[in-house]
Amino acid sequence: MPTSLPPSSSAPAPRPFLLACPDLSAERVGNTDTPGVWHFDSGAPGKRVMLSALIHGNELCGAWALKDLLAAGLRPRRGTLTLAFCNLAAFDRFDARNYAPARFVDEDMNRVWSEDKLSAPISQERRRAAELRPWVEQADWLLDFHSMSNSDVPLQLTGLEQRNIDLALALGNPATIIADAGHAAGVRMRDFGRFGEAGDNGTRSLLIECGFHGAPEARGVAADQMARFLVQAGTVDRSDIPAAWFAPGAPLQRALRVTHAVAAKSADFRFAEAWKGLEMLPKAGTVIGWSEGEPVTTPYDNCVLIMPSTANLRPGVTVVRLAQPIA
Repeated sequence: MPTSLPPSSSAPAPRPFLLACPDLSAERVGNTDTPGVWHFDSGAPGKRVMLSALIHGNELCGAWALKDLLAAGLRPRRGTLTLAFCNLAAFDRFDARNYAPARFVDEDMNRVWSEDKLSAPISQERRRAAELRPWVEQADWLLDFHSMSNSDVPLQLTGLEQRNIDLALALGNPATIIADAGHAAGVRMRDFGRFGEAGDNGTRSLLIECGFHGAPEARGVAADQMARFLVQAGTVDRSDIPAAWFAPGAPLQRALRVTHAVAAKSADFRFAEAWKGLEMLPKAGTVIGWSEGEPVTTPYDNCVLIMPSTANLRPGVTVVRLAQPIA
């Protein structure tokens, strides 16, 4: 593989978006004082569970899952259940023919979950996050639905805490679990407050990447994860949930720990190949791309590429994560 000169070809055209856009005219009203937020209290002891979708306005699979839950009339047997349709302003920009701009309005809503940013409401996303903050703070268990700009293979992002890795394994799906430390550009919702604390403080938080944004299959992944999460939390019994929501369990799950996050220095970043994600490169020093003409290489043998993407290419944005199997 050549290492001296970066490729000169232009970026590939966006993939077709085949997942239908849900009509959220009823769901966006909510049943609380916060638009787009639904809250149900069983009146019985149990966990305070929150399911969040549309942190990014072009990631529709989670919105479908929450819409289907409401349509099914599913209610908690134990504890409370909160559903949040998060970045509705970005969702309103969605266009299947040009879906990337609907990711956010002003800034990435999954990088604003820190006290300094939430206390400076200078963007649409920060103002909306401030509205959602009380619901996030009251939750014990959180499942945040996302999708990806390239990869079709679902990924469970757990963070580094063992309590979340154990939960991901207990769910039985998806096959690949990613233990990562988050983003240099800002804190994610699933790492906010108590969810980011070390040790077992009773919280659990997972971020499920359901596959490619526009793949109809992503909707099924979201439904399966929602069903498994609610049963594991004890919010409902398995018999309460439509059987069609459950997908077959993964024959084998593997966990990978992210060791490096490669961020773009500028818009001058190109991959060496059309990586899809989860490629394992056997030799340290393999060129995976070029940043401002300089090669970016793997730091160790058997390096796994996680979510390679230049879809949101800007200075400081993570373009790929590098991981190794957890022993």
